[in-house]
Amino acid sequence: MAVIEVNDSTFKTEVLHSSVPVLVDFFATWCGPCQMLAPLIEEIASESGGRYKVCKADVDQTPELVRQYRIMSVPTLAVIVNGQEVRRLIGGQSREQILAALDIQ
Repeated sequence: MAVIEVNDSTFKTEVLHSSVPVLVDFFATWCGPCQMLAPLIEEIASESGGRYKVCKADVDQTPELVRQYRIMSVPTLAVIVNGQEVRRLIGGQSREQILAALDIQ
Protein backbone atom coordinates (compact mmCIF):
# COMPACT_ATOMS: atom_id res chain seq x y z
CA MET A 1 0.00 0.00 0.00
CA ALA A 2 1.30 3.45 -0.86
CA VAL A 3 1.50 6.48 1.39
CA ILE A 4 -1.69 8.55 1.11
CA GLU A 5 -1.34 12.34 1.05
CA VAL A 6 -4.05 13.89 3.22
CA ASN A 7 -5.21 17.47 3.71
CA ASP A 8 -7.73 19.29 5.87
CA SER A 9 -10.64 18.02 3.77
CA THR A 10 -9.57 14.36 3.27
CA PHE A 11 -8.22 13.70 6.77
CA LYS A 12 -11.59 12.75 8.24
CA THR A 13 -12.31 10.12 5.60
CA GLU A 14 -8.81 8.66 5.26
CA VAL A 15 -7.73 8.79 8.91
CA LEU A 16 -10.54 9.29 11.40
CA HIS A 17 -12.93 6.86 9.68
CA SER A 18 -10.28 4.25 8.88
CA SER A 19 -11.08 0.68 9.90
CA VAL A 20 -7.36 0.02 10.55
CA PRO A 21 -4.75 1.94 12.59
CA VAL A 22 -3.26 4.93 10.76
CA LEU A 23 0.27 6.31 11.00
CA VAL A 24 0.15 10.01 10.10
CA ASP A 25 3.44 11.66 9.17
CA PHE A 26 3.18 15.41 9.78
CA PHE A 27 6.06 16.76 7.70
CA ALA A 28 7.36 19.81 5.83
CA THR A 29 9.12 19.90 2.47
CA TRP A 30 11.82 22.19 3.92
CA CYS A 31 12.54 19.89 6.89
CA GLY A 32 15.78 17.90 6.59
CA PRO A 33 14.88 15.21 9.15
CA CYS A 34 11.48 14.83 7.41
CA GLN A 35 13.22 14.18 4.11
CA MET A 36 15.52 11.64 5.75
CA LEU A 37 12.51 9.85 7.29
CA ALA A 38 10.47 9.81 4.04
CA PRO A 39 12.02 6.65 2.48
CA LEU A 40 11.44 4.72 5.72
CA ILE A 41 7.81 5.89 5.84
CA GLU A 42 7.36 4.72 2.22
CA GLU A 43 8.89 1.34 3.08
CA ILE A 44 6.67 0.86 6.12
CA ALA A 45 3.62 1.76 4.03
CA SER A 46 4.53 -0.74 1.31
CA GLU A 47 4.81 -3.51 3.91
CA SER A 48 1.47 -2.76 5.61
CA GLY A 49 -0.45 -5.61 3.99
CA GLY A 50 -3.67 -3.83 4.93
CA ARG A 51 -2.98 -4.14 8.67
CA TYR A 52 -2.50 -0.38 8.92
CA LYS A 53 -2.53 2.70 6.73
CA VAL A 54 0.17 5.36 6.30
CA CYS A 55 -0.73 8.97 5.53
CA LYS A 56 1.33 12.14 5.13
CA ALA A 57 0.17 15.66 5.96
CA ASP A 58 2.27 18.64 4.84
CA VAL A 59 2.08 21.07 7.76
CA ASP A 60 2.32 24.05 5.41
CA GLN A 61 -0.76 22.84 3.52
CA THR A 62 -2.87 21.65 6.48
CA PRO A 63 -3.17 24.53 8.98
CA GLU A 64 -6.39 23.17 10.49
CA LEU A 65 -4.79 19.78 11.25
CA VAL A 66 -1.68 21.47 12.68
CA ARG A 67 -3.89 23.49 15.03
CA GLN A 68 -6.16 20.57 15.93
CA TYR A 69 -3.30 18.17 16.70
CA ARG A 70 -1.05 20.87 18.18
CA ILE A 71 1.88 20.02 15.94
CA MET A 72 4.82 22.01 17.32
CA SER A 73 7.69 20.41 15.42
CA VAL A 74 8.30 18.21 12.42
CA PRO A 75 8.55 15.39 11.80
CA THR A 76 5.74 14.30 14.10
CA LEU A 77 4.29 10.82 13.68
CA ALA A 78 0.85 10.20 15.17
CA VAL A 79 -0.81 6.80 15.46
CA ILE A 80 -4.58 7.13 15.21
CA VAL A 81 -6.89 4.25 16.06
CA ASN A 82 -10.69 4.51 15.82
CA GLY A 83 -10.40 8.27 15.31
CA GLN A 84 -8.28 8.84 18.43
CA GLU A 85 -4.57 9.59 18.68
CA VAL A 86 -3.02 6.81 20.77
CA ARG A 87 0.71 7.49 20.29
CA ARG A 88 2.97 10.29 19.11
CA LEU A 89 6.61 10.19 18.06
CA ILE A 90 8.50 13.45 17.52
CA GLY A 91 11.72 13.79 15.53
CA GLY A 92 13.70 11.19 13.66
CA GLN A 93 12.71 7.62 14.48
CA SER A 94 14.04 4.17 13.71
CA ARG A 95 12.06 1.53 11.88
CA GLU A 96 11.73 -0.41 15.14
CA GLN A 97 10.39 2.61 17.03
CA ILE A 98 7.76 3.29 14.37
CA LEU A 99 6.64 -0.35 14.13
CA ALA A 100 6.51 -0.57 17.93
CA ALA A 101 4.26 2.50 17.99
CA LEU A 102 1.99 0.68 15.54
CA ASP A 103 2.28 -2.47 17.71
CA ILE A 104 3.59 -4.34 14.66
CA GLN A 105 6.90 -6.20 14.71
